[in-house]
Amino acid sequence: MTQGASADPGVIDLLGLLAYAELGSFFRLADDAGLAPTLRAKGQLAALAATEQAHYQALRDRLEELGADPEEAMAPFVAPLDAWTERTEPKSWLESLVKTYIGDGIAGDFYARVAGLADDETRVLIEGVLAETGRAEFVTETVRAALEEDPKLAGRLALWARRLVGEALSQAQAVAVQRPELATLLAGGAEGEDRRSRKPSGTGDLAAVSRMFASLTEGHAGRLRAMGLAD
Repeated sequence: MTQGASADPGVIDLLGLLAYAELGSFFRLADDAGLAPTLRAKGQLAALAATEQAHYQALRDRLEELGADPEEAMAPFVAPLDAWTERTEPKSWLESLVKTYIGDGIAGDFYARVAGLADDETRVLIEGVLAETGRAEFVTETVRAALEEDPKLAGRLALWARRLVGEALSQAQAVAVQRPELATLLAGGAEGEDRRSRKPSGTGDLAAVSRMFASLTEGHAGRLRAMGLAD
């Protein structure tokens, strides 16, 4: 199946990136469910994993509607996302929960920033995928409860969260360099421009994207506070 003539290459890249991210999130949540210490936690995480799988399928369907092959659309993002996963291997169940919350939170901020640059149907789909599923509440309550039992965990988990952000932003910038059409789309979002009026500009696009990535740390600070990990 080939990409439809009317499909914006940047939008195809965005959907491919989001689809593979959702697939990865599904596997992480499923693994977390298996390691959860209580039946209640296992059930909650399993339900969240099922939601991520449904999101992944919806994104695949949209790619096909746009005339793109989902596997081809996701392929450019397998290596960088897998690299982030491998470089941030958690050493405990709590670290894994923090990784899911921080990683998916940054990704969600990122996608929300540029969703409005896609066509209306794609925008509505992305907004639905990003809708809160209860994951934030579950993770924040679990981490806070763990800190009440052992306050010494706070320093280690806060350091872990900062490392996750650094690795995520590094990989995101690498993707922008490798995918100029996506960088152009993201640069339009960073500068508040209409994607249809913007042309690829190389270094200028990457500078705008870098500024956007830097601004995503604002949401990260809020997530640290929600978990009780703020300085």
